[in-house]
Amino acid sequence: MADLFSSIEGTFKGILRVGQTAGTLATTGLSWLLGDRPPAPRLLRQTFEKLGATYIKLGQFIASSPSLFPVEYVEEFQKCLDRTDPIPFREIKAILKKELGRVEDHFESIDEKPLASASIAQVHAAKLKTGEDVVLKVQKPGVEDVLLTDLNFLYVSARVLEVLAPAFSRTSLTGIITDIQKTMMEECDFLKEAANIREFQGFLDENQITHALAPKVYDRLTTLRVLTMERFFGVPLTDLDSIRRFSPDPEMTLITALNTWFASLMYCNFFHADVHAGNLMVLEDGRVGFIDFGIVGRIQKTTWESMNSLMEAMVTENFDLMARSMIGIGATDHDVDANLFAADLKKLFGGMEKLEASVSSGSAIDENDLNRMMIDMVQLGERHGIRFPREFALLMKQLLYFDRYIRILAPGMDIFQDGRLNRLGISDN
Repeated sequence: MADLFSSIEGTFKGILRVGQTAGTLATTGLSWLLGDRPPAPRLLRQTFEKLGATYIKLGQFIASSPSLFPVEYVEEFQKCLDRTDPIPFREIKAILKKELGRVEDHFESIDEKPLASASIAQVHAAKLKTGEDVVLKVQKPGVEDVLLTDLNFLYVSARVLEVLAPAFSRTSLTGIITDIQKTMMEECDFLKEAANIREFQGFLDENQITHALAPKVYDRLTTLRVLTMERFFGVPLTDLDSIRRFSPDPEMTLITALNTWFASLMYCNFFHADVHAGNLMVLEDGRVGFIDFGIVGRIQKTTWESMNSLMEAMVTENFDLMARSMIGIGATDHDVDANLFAADLKKLFGGMEKLEASVSSGSAIDENDLNRMMIDMVQLGERHGIRFPREFALLMKQLLYFDRYIRILAPGMDIFQDGRLNRLGISDN
């Protein structure tokens, strides 16, 4: 009987969610008819942000997948923000009670004001009964049900579209939706994130990397919907003045972060795929803390070797090496004429004067230039029959983040030629 009621409740919630989605789309359509007509990419992004968690994550997926979506949408969805209003603490406490039992038995105190609130989860500082400072990542109520309902709705819509318009079947919309579903549901599985954290710390220990660390996970207080982990005290990698309080050499601290991340590409089963400033900290003891392992990427080691060659080729203007590297990164079902591809790359970048001047002068490459460059390279590769994995864009995005940190902490550093950086092995730092 309980299963029957649960099934009815799930069906009712699903119908309600589809109705909410239809209502938002109808409101957007009405505004458009009444004359509020922004460009289509902006309209879609704004609509996605109104629709909530699933669509915000979908927008971020679009932003990081230039090999799958039109360039104007990729660029617009770079602006898609995953910040939402916090839910009341009483709802957070109810989830904690459901997942962990009596809250008072485990925690001395929990800060009711969240440290952060995103579409899927909310984060609170707390202190355990045993005295340790921790952070609680708590999944917002109903998020998983909403995600499943939305993604099933999108899947069915994609299937209908592929039947009605056969041209869409060539884009494999249903395959893309299935990929997105897998990625999003992994983000909702905090046991999976806890396993990622432990595995990353294991990689650090095994390779004797002592100047970086991941937070300790408290397994007895971690479930599918609650993640309890050590609280790090420090400052973001972008706060130079504060970093100087904890590190005598901010540039070497940055090199430690870079070398640790590069080493994970070769020696860990995944790489941290969201190294924005909030997820990389300089701790009070000078070490670099990696946090938030909800988004990770996985690549073959040969792919990273090709990516490394690509970066070097971009700086040295070696278009033959650039072509071979991109062929090594991508997938194709026929032989690619590497010489012709190299010639087209040379035409595309026209000698890459802007990039070369930027690197030689020691200034940072503009993020928009690199985004545009990445998209152009993907589009050219596709014209030669090369399909790039999503990890290619994820890797490029992390390099853009590190480029920002170099701009702040080491403006004279050459990421491609600095001998202190070890992109294919373990650093001595």
